[in-house]
Amino acid sequence: MSDSDSPTPTAPQVKAGAILAFVVFILLLPGVLYLAAGTFRWPAAWLYHGLTAGGALLSRGVVALVHRDLLAERGQSRRAKDAKPYERLLLPLVGVVGPLAILIVCGLDKRWSWTPPLPGWVTPVAAAVFIAGYAFATWAMATNRFFSAVMRIQRERGHQVATGGPYRIVRHPGYAGGTLAFAAIPFILGTLWGLAAVAGHAAAVVVRTALEDRALQAELPGYREYAERTRYRLLPGVW
Repeated sequence: MSDSDSPTPTAPQVKAGAILAFVVFILLLPGVLYLAAGTFRWPAAWLYHGLTAGGALLSRGVVALVHRDLLAERGQSRRAKDAKPYERLLLPLVGVVGPLAILIVCGLDKRWSWTPPLPGWVTPVAAAVFIAGYAFATWAMATNRFFSAVMRIQRERGHQVATGGPYRIVRHPGYAGGTLAFAAIPFILGTLWGLAAVAGHAAAVVVRTALEDRALQAELPGYREYAERTRYRLLPGVW
């Protein structure tokens, strides 16, 4: 099927979808923390909530300034006919199910006090790591105007290989920064049992990264040569 055969969502549809996704990300996902914990009186959760909301607003603002057309691409890409079939499973797993699992386990940990109190310095250090991970992923979005929400070759947008900024360090800096930020969440909240869910989420990210990297090497001109120069996918010196 060609790109011209695919129905193109209207601007209001794209805008409504983007707003709905943003509301879910900002309000509903973090709200699971309070429900699982059984309390709103949890300062560390409010800190995490504020960091998430601030980071999301900042990243969207940066993208709107640098690559305005990317917002439209990300808003409609989930319905793209040329998205890879595995995205039907991995996109919700990485984008919704994994984060939900992390927050639910952390909330239950808080409710039942599974993790003993951590030293006071852990939360601010973990918050700094969270910010660093979020900033790295935002840098990737600002650098790569083809930073779609799904794996697809964006031929109608003149898809090219991104090689600058964080892409000089690893080939998938968005996944790398996001995984680092998620790994910091249990430490911010003082709920280390959440690391079990973080490990599951990271495993799904690794699978998605491997599949995406393989597709890019096979289908995107210049990517194989870029992969030879930038050796590591997510973690320098490891993989």
